[in-house]
Amino acid sequence: MTAAGLVAAGVLWMSQGAPVAFTSITDEAGIDFVHENGASPDKFMPETMGSGALIFDYDNDGWSDVLLVNGASFVDAGAAPRAGHRLYRNTGGPVIRFTDVTGSAGLDSPLFGMGACAADYDNDGWTDIHVTGFGANALYRNDAGNRFVDVTREAGVGAGGWSASCAFGDVDNDGDVDLYVTRYVDFAVDNNKYCGDIRNVRFYCHPHVYNGVADVLYRNDGDGAFTDVSHEAGVDATDGKGLGVVFADYDDDGWIDAYVANDSTPNFLYRNTGDGRFEETALWAGVAVGMDGRPLAGMGADAGDVDGDGRDDLVVTNLNGETHSLYRNLGSGLFRDATYESGVGEATLPFVGFGAVLLDYDNDSDLDLAIANGDVLDNVHLLNDFATYPQRNLLLENTGGGAFREAAGGGGFALVKVSRALAAGDLDNDGDLDLLVSNNGDAPDLLRNDGGNGNRSLQVRLIGAGSNRGGVGARLTLHVGGRARVRDARAGSSYLAQNDPRVHFGTGASERAERLEIAWPGGGVDRVDAVRTNRIVTVREGEGIVESVRVGP
Repeated sequence: MTAAGLVAAGVLWMSQGAPVAFTSITDEAGIDFVHENGASPDKFMPETMGSGALIFDYDNDGWSDVLLVNGASFVDAGAAPRAGHRLYRNTGGPVIRFTDVTGSAGLDSPLFGMGACAADYDNDGWTDIHVTGFGANALYRNDAGNRFVDVTREAGVGAGGWSASCAFGDVDNDGDVDLYVTRYVDFAVDNNKYCGDIRNVRFYCHPHVYNGVADVLYRNDGDGAFTDVSHEAGVDATDGKGLGVVFADYDDDGWIDAYVANDSTPNFLYRNTGDGRFEETALWAGVAVGMDGRPLAGMGADAGDVDGDGRDDLVVTNLNGETHSLYRNLGSGLFRDATYESGVGEATLPFVGFGAVLLDYDNDSDLDLAIANGDVLDNVHLLNDFATYPQRNLLLENTGGGAFREAAGGGGFALVKVSRALAAGDLDNDGDLDLLVSNNGDAPDLLRNDGGNGNRSLQVRLIGAGSNRGGVGARLTLHVGGRARVRDARAGSSYLAQNDPRVHFGTGASERAERLEIAWPGGGVDRVDAVRTNRIVTVREGEGIVESVRVGP
């Protein structure tokens, strides 16, 4: 049968070209950042846990930019000049190039930074940044793409303790985005416990030696300020040790829920009841622990429809020997642990996972899985002859129906580093998704996707009207080739990271999608018929497509 015949029969045809390869282009792209982790003989835990990476368009020029979050040092005052977050502006064009604009961006911060998320919290049309860290967090308001203004104090989101990942989402469907921040353990510099063995070899401590700290949910009051509603919302449990978070409407009731990856304690699944409260349902739903009933070392999390049934499934990264987890959404609020039946278990068993991204890297319409790996102990080889601190990352191809196998991924996936955050985005606007990997105490890796646009794609930028300006939380359904694919607009996921907020669909060989439906947070629905692929389209709520830009080879 011809390609056209396969499309007509409802099959999304995969181009028979060279395999997709990811190529590291960090240096030539102008990314000269090096993460300062402050590693010291004292083994302060935050040293080994950072740092974050963010892909977003801060200046609204249609090209995705990059923010890299930096750490600091607890013992070396001279590390401060070396630290500092870095903002890189995408210069645009078919060759990926960035310019360091940190000096004029106003992102100076004394934080021992961890992660970041970004959204237009004040609905002024410009994307703002929230940075998490040890000791305090920071919110930066985007001043029309010219610079960022630190508004942490007036916004009331400084928090405290040790924060990790964050995510924006409109939890009350009132037209502005709220903010969820995970917090890890009650580690403090003056409470740095000694963890070692009989040889007097010191290691970074396991989280079991510290108490958990409650996460924080901030309600956006719509006037530039937020209110901490963690207690009244029911998300202030102190028996979790939160590292990753993702918003997803897992029960399809129109209210976004929150899934939290906890380290060595049961994960949380907070079901939004629609009245300002959340009900913790992880154990009942089947996503709290591993198949043997024990808590896993949850680090990163993502959500997406891996089997094409229209429901969000969940993925969580864990320690080596545990496997990373895939929970398949069965509907009715229930999940099945599909880790081994999907192939994810066998592929991930030897690795310590952090960042996790569900993405369609080859544009064949299925969500694949990329994972950033690296141990937490810089001297783990002294405990285990087969373990290493730096590890290679993983690219798992979805072969259909949510079954995964490891793909080679090219030279970018042969690199061996201590990887942490992972973010995806189309940095050269060529129709396929590139990857940004942060590495602890090292330079990041910018991985260009070579060959993913052998198939076609559609990317959707959202502009809310009655909904929040960025359309965060919208559910998009693309009908193409006789099938429906569902994607959600998010602002935060993975681990300490955020993907390009443009919603990406791989469409195989199809040159036109029959229909695009957008269910906006709050209830509005837009429908656009006969959408050409290999385009980046901008959809304004209530108006449909207001801009269409051709992409691809």
